[in-house]
Amino acid sequence: MGDNPTTIPQVDPFMLPRDELLKSVDDRDRMARILDRAEEAIKTWEVTPTDFLSPPDFADAKLMFDRLTEVKAIAWGGFPQAERQRLAIAREELPLDTENVAIAAIEIAGNFLFDTATHRDFLGSMLGTGIVREKTGDIVVLGERGAQAIVVPELVEFLETSLVQVRSVPVKVRQIPVDELKIQPPKRKEMTTVEASMRLDAIASAGFGMSRSKMADLITSGDVRINWKEVTQASHTVNSGDLIAVRGKGRLEIGDVAVTKKQRYRINLVRLK
Repeated sequence: MGDNPTTIPQVDPFMLPRDELLKSVDDRDRMARILDRAEEAIKTWEVTPTDFLSPPDFADAKLMFDRLTEVKAIAWGGFPQAERQRLAIAREELPLDTENVAIAAIEIAGNFLFDTATHRDFLGSMLGTGIVREKTGDIVVLGERGAQAIVVPELVEFLETSLVQVRSVPVKVRQIPVDELKIQPPKRKEMTTVEASMRLDAIASAGFGMSRSKMADLITSGDVRINWKEVTQASHTVNSGDLIAVRGKGRLEIGDVAVTKKQRYRINLVRLK
Protein backbone atom coordinates (compact mmCIF):
# COMPACT_ATOMS: atom_id res chain seq x y z
CA MET A 1 0.00 0.00 0.00
CA GLY A 2 1.22 3.50 -0.81
CA ASP A 3 1.40 6.49 1.46
CA ASN A 4 -1.62 8.18 -0.20
CA PRO A 5 -4.26 5.54 -0.84
CA THR A 6 -7.13 6.60 -3.09
CA THR A 7 -10.41 7.08 -1.24
CA ILE A 8 -13.38 5.50 -3.02
CA PRO A 9 -16.53 7.55 -2.40
CA GLN A 10 -19.33 5.53 -0.85
CA VAL A 11 -22.76 5.76 -2.42
CA ASP A 12 -25.56 6.17 0.09
CA PRO A 13 -28.05 3.40 -0.76
CA PHE A 14 -30.90 5.53 0.57
CA MET A 15 -30.21 8.59 -1.60
CA LEU A 16 -32.08 9.17 -4.84
CA PRO A 17 -30.68 11.06 -7.89
CA ARG A 18 -32.21 14.37 -6.82
CA ASP A 19 -30.48 16.71 -9.28
CA GLU A 20 -31.64 14.65 -12.24
CA LEU A 21 -35.17 14.23 -10.92
CA LEU A 22 -35.64 17.90 -10.07
CA LYS A 23 -34.42 19.30 -13.40
CA SER A 24 -37.80 19.66 -15.07
CA VAL A 25 -40.19 20.31 -12.16
CA ASP A 26 -41.82 23.64 -11.40
CA ASP A 27 -41.68 23.63 -7.59
CA ARG A 28 -38.29 22.20 -6.69
CA ASP A 29 -38.69 22.77 -2.95
CA ARG A 30 -41.98 20.87 -2.78
CA MET A 31 -40.69 18.02 -4.93
CA ALA A 32 -37.52 17.86 -2.81
CA ARG A 33 -39.69 17.33 0.26
CA ILE A 34 -41.44 14.48 -1.53
CA LEU A 35 -38.06 12.92 -2.30
CA ASP A 36 -37.25 13.23 1.42
CA ARG A 37 -40.29 11.08 2.11
CA ALA A 38 -39.28 8.61 -0.58
CA GLU A 39 -35.80 8.23 0.91
CA GLU A 40 -37.37 7.71 4.32
CA ALA A 41 -39.54 4.95 2.85
CA ILE A 42 -36.45 3.26 1.41
CA LYS A 43 -34.54 3.53 4.67
CA THR A 44 -37.29 2.47 7.11
CA TRP A 45 -39.20 -0.08 5.01
CA GLU A 46 -42.36 1.75 6.07
CA VAL A 47 -45.11 3.48 4.10
CA THR A 48 -44.59 7.25 4.29
CA PRO A 49 -47.16 9.92 3.40
CA THR A 50 -46.87 13.29 1.71
CA ASP A 51 -49.05 16.33 2.26
CA PHE A 52 -51.93 16.96 -0.13
CA LEU A 53 -50.70 17.87 -3.59
CA SER A 54 -52.32 20.24 -6.05
CA PRO A 55 -52.85 18.87 -9.58
CA PRO A 56 -49.69 20.54 -10.99
CA ASP A 57 -47.58 19.16 -8.12
CA PHE A 58 -49.15 15.73 -8.52
CA ALA A 59 -48.23 15.77 -12.22
CA ASP A 60 -44.59 16.56 -11.35
CA ALA A 61 -44.51 13.90 -8.63
CA LYS A 62 -45.88 11.29 -11.03
CA LEU A 63 -43.13 12.05 -13.52
CA MET A 64 -40.52 11.57 -10.80
CA PHE A 65 -41.91 8.27 -9.56
CA ASP A 66 -42.27 6.97 -13.11
CA ARG A 67 -38.46 7.21 -13.33
CA LEU A 68 -37.74 5.42 -10.06
CA THR A 69 -37.41 1.69 -9.52
CA GLU A 70 -36.63 1.68 -5.79
CA VAL A 71 -39.94 3.11 -4.63
CA LYS A 72 -43.54 3.43 -5.77
CA ALA A 73 -46.39 5.74 -4.82
CA ILE A 74 -50.16 5.66 -4.82
CA ALA A 75 -52.46 8.68 -4.68
CA TRP A 76 -55.85 9.13 -3.08
CA GLY A 77 -57.96 12.12 -2.18
CA GLY A 78 -61.11 10.49 -0.81
CA PHE A 79 -62.97 9.97 -4.09
CA PRO A 80 -61.94 9.17 -7.67
CA GLN A 81 -62.18 12.68 -9.14
CA ALA A 82 -60.57 14.51 -6.20
CA GLU A 83 -58.26 17.26 -7.41
CA ARG A 84 -56.05 17.40 -4.33
CA GLN A 85 -54.51 14.07 -3.46
CA ARG A 86 -52.09 12.70 -0.91
CA LEU A 87 -49.36 10.18 -1.80
CA ALA A 88 -48.37 7.09 0.13
CA ILE A 89 -44.82 6.01 -0.74
CA ALA A 90 -43.26 2.61 -0.16
CA ARG A 91 -40.41 0.44 -1.30
CA GLU A 92 -41.15 -1.43 -4.51
CA GLU A 93 -41.21 -4.73 -2.63
CA LEU A 94 -44.07 -3.74 -0.31
CA PRO A 95 -47.81 -3.97 -1.06
CA LEU A 96 -49.47 -0.59 -1.50
CA ASP A 97 -53.06 0.51 -2.10
CA THR A 98 -55.32 3.49 -1.37
CA GLU A 99 -55.98 2.24 2.16
CA ASN A 100 -52.39 3.23 2.93
CA VAL A 101 -53.19 6.89 2.18
CA ALA A 102 -54.19 8.41 5.52
CA ILE A 103 -57.08 10.85 5.07
CA ALA A 104 -60.11 11.89 7.10
CA ALA A 105 -63.43 13.51 6.19
CA ILE A 106 -65.16 16.21 8.22
CA GLU A 107 -68.57 17.84 8.06
CA ILE A 108 -68.84 21.62 8.56
CA ALA A 109 -72.50 22.05 9.43
CA GLY A 110 -74.40 25.33 9.73
CA ASN A 111 -77.44 27.20 8.47
CA PHE A 112 -76.26 29.10 5.39
CA LEU A 113 -79.74 29.85 4.06
CA PHE A 114 -79.36 33.61 4.53
CA ASP A 115 -75.58 33.92 4.21
CA THR A 116 -74.40 31.69 1.41
CA ALA A 117 -70.80 30.50 1.67
CA THR A 118 -68.56 29.51 -1.22
CA HIS A 119 -65.62 27.14 -1.50
CA ARG A 120 -63.34 30.13 -0.90
CA ASP A 121 -65.21 31.01 2.30
CA PHE A 122 -64.90 27.52 3.78
CA LEU A 123 -61.25 27.24 2.82
CA GLY A 124 -60.51 30.71 4.19
CA SER A 125 -62.13 29.89 7.53
CA MET A 126 -60.20 26.64 7.79
CA LEU A 127 -56.89 28.36 7.04
CA GLY A 128 -57.89 31.11 9.47
CA THR A 129 -57.53 28.60 12.31
CA GLY A 130 -53.80 28.47 11.58
CA ILE A 131 -53.52 25.32 9.50
CA VAL A 132 -51.74 25.29 6.13
CA ARG A 133 -53.25 24.47 2.74
CA GLU A 134 -51.05 21.41 2.28
CA LYS A 135 -52.92 19.67 5.13
CA THR A 136 -56.31 19.98 3.40
CA GLY A 137 -57.75 18.21 0.39
CA ASP A 138 -60.92 18.91 -1.57
CA ILE A 139 -63.90 20.78 -0.14
CA VAL A 140 -67.44 19.79 -1.14
CA VAL A 141 -69.90 22.66 -0.71
CA LEU A 142 -73.42 21.51 0.26
CA GLY A 143 -75.28 24.79 -0.21
CA GLU A 144 -77.32 25.99 2.76
CA ARG A 145 -76.27 22.99 4.88
CA GLY A 146 -72.55 23.74 4.94
CA ALA A 147 -69.71 21.68 3.48
CA GLN A 148 -67.58 18.58 3.77
CA ALA A 149 -63.80 18.53 3.57
CA ILE A 150 -60.88 16.12 3.36
CA VAL A 151 -57.98 16.70 5.76
CA VAL A 152 -55.05 14.84 7.26
CA PRO A 153 -56.35 12.74 10.20
CA GLU A 154 -54.28 14.55 12.84
CA LEU A 155 -56.18 17.80 12.16
CA VAL A 156 -59.67 16.49 12.89
CA GLU A 157 -59.71 17.10 16.64
CA PHE A 158 -58.17 20.55 16.22
CA LEU A 159 -60.77 21.64 13.67
CA GLU A 160 -63.60 20.26 15.80
CA THR A 161 -62.69 22.78 18.49
CA SER A 162 -61.15 25.64 16.47
CA LEU A 163 -63.39 26.03 13.42
CA VAL A 164 -66.52 27.64 14.88
CA GLN A 165 -67.65 30.14 12.23
CA VAL A 166 -67.76 30.55 8.45
CA ARG A 167 -68.73 34.05 7.30
CA SER A 168 -71.36 35.08 9.87
CA VAL A 169 -72.64 31.55 10.42
CA PRO A 170 -71.77 29.46 13.50
CA VAL A 171 -70.67 25.98 12.48
CA LYS A 172 -70.18 22.60 14.09
CA VAL A 173 -67.40 20.34 12.86
CA ARG A 174 -67.44 16.57 13.26
CA GLN A 175 -65.64 13.67 11.63
CA ILE A 176 -67.66 11.55 9.21
CA PRO A 177 -66.84 8.32 7.34
CA VAL A 178 -65.19 9.01 3.99
CA ASP A 179 -67.93 7.04 2.23
CA GLU A 180 -70.48 9.61 3.46
CA LEU A 181 -69.00 12.33 1.26
CA LYS A 182 -71.76 13.70 -0.97
CA ILE A 183 -69.87 13.69 -4.26
CA GLN A 184 -71.66 14.59 -7.46
CA PRO A 185 -70.10 12.88 -10.47
CA PRO A 186 -68.90 15.37 -13.07
CA LYS A 187 -71.25 16.11 -15.96
CA ARG A 188 -69.91 14.71 -19.22
CA LYS A 189 -70.59 16.10 -22.66
CA GLU A 190 -69.09 14.28 -25.65
CA MET A 191 -68.59 16.10 -28.93
CA THR A 192 -66.60 16.06 -32.15
CA THR A 193 -64.97 19.02 -33.83
CA VAL A 194 -63.05 19.39 -37.09
CA GLU A 195 -60.17 21.86 -37.03
CA ALA A 196 -57.45 22.99 -39.41
CA SER A 197 -54.77 22.46 -36.75
CA MET A 198 -54.19 21.11 -33.25
CA ARG A 199 -53.74 24.59 -31.80
CA LEU A 200 -54.80 24.99 -28.21
CA ASP A 201 -57.01 28.03 -28.82
CA ALA A 202 -58.89 26.35 -31.68
CA ILE A 203 -59.67 23.11 -29.86
CA ALA A 204 -60.36 24.67 -26.47
CA SER A 205 -62.74 27.26 -27.93
CA ALA A 206 -64.68 24.49 -29.67
CA GLY A 207 -64.78 22.33 -26.56
CA PHE A 208 -65.86 25.10 -24.20
CA GLY A 209 -68.24 26.78 -26.66
CA MET A 210 -66.70 30.23 -26.78
CA SER A 211 -65.04 32.44 -29.33
CA ARG A 212 -61.46 31.77 -30.28
CA SER A 213 -60.42 35.30 -29.34
CA LYS A 214 -61.93 34.98 -25.85
CA MET A 215 -60.19 31.65 -25.34
CA ALA A 216 -56.91 33.19 -26.51
CA ASP A 217 -57.34 35.90 -23.86
CA LEU A 218 -57.87 33.25 -21.16
CA ILE A 219 -54.75 31.42 -22.31
CA THR A 220 -52.49 34.47 -22.30
CA SER A 221 -53.82 35.54 -18.88
CA GLY A 222 -52.74 32.22 -17.31
CA ASP A 223 -56.20 30.69 -16.83
CA VAL A 224 -55.53 27.57 -18.91
CA ARG A 225 -53.52 24.47 -18.04
CA ILE A 226 -52.64 21.43 -20.10
CA ASN A 227 -52.11 18.30 -18.02
CA TRP A 228 -52.05 20.73 -15.05
CA LYS A 229 -49.16 22.75 -16.48
CA GLU A 230 -49.83 26.42 -17.20
CA VAL A 231 -49.63 27.26 -20.90
CA THR A 232 -49.78 30.87 -22.10
CA GLN A 233 -49.26 30.39 -25.84
CA ALA A 234 -52.50 30.16 -27.83
CA SER A 235 -50.60 28.42 -30.63
CA HIS A 236 -49.46 25.58 -28.37
CA THR A 237 -50.02 22.18 -30.01
CA VAL A 238 -52.17 19.70 -28.09
CA ASN A 239 -52.38 15.95 -28.56
CA SER A 240 -54.70 13.03 -28.03
CA GLY A 241 -54.83 12.18 -24.32
CA ASP A 242 -54.21 15.75 -23.15
CA LEU A 243 -56.39 17.31 -20.46
CA ILE A 244 -57.21 21.02 -20.83
CA ALA A 245 -58.40 22.79 -17.69
CA VAL A 246 -59.83 26.32 -17.84
CA ARG A 247 -60.31 28.16 -14.57
CA GLY A 248 -64.01 28.40 -13.76
CA LYS A 249 -65.05 26.48 -16.88
CA GLY A 250 -64.16 22.85 -16.18
CA ARG A 251 -61.99 20.38 -18.03
CA LEU A 252 -61.72 19.07 -21.56
CA GLU A 253 -60.32 15.66 -22.45
CA ILE A 254 -58.90 15.21 -25.95
CA GLY A 255 -59.79 11.80 -27.29
CA ASP A 256 -59.07 10.15 -30.62
CA VAL A 257 -57.75 12.33 -33.44
CA ALA A 258 -58.13 11.43 -37.12
CA VAL A 259 -56.95 13.22 -40.24
CA THR A 260 -59.67 13.77 -42.87
CA LYS A 261 -59.22 13.54 -46.63
CA LYS A 262 -58.94 17.32 -46.70
CA GLN A 263 -56.05 17.15 -44.22
CA ARG A 264 -58.07 18.53 -41.35
CA TYR A 265 -58.26 17.09 -37.85
CA ARG A 266 -61.39 15.36 -36.58
CA ILE A 267 -61.12 15.41 -32.78
CA ASN A 268 -63.26 13.62 -30.21
CA LEU A 269 -63.69 15.69 -27.06
CA VAL A 270 -65.19 15.09 -23.63
CA ARG A 271 -66.08 18.10 -21.53
CA LEU A 272 -66.25 17.61 -17.77
CA LYS A 273 -67.96 20.13 -15.52
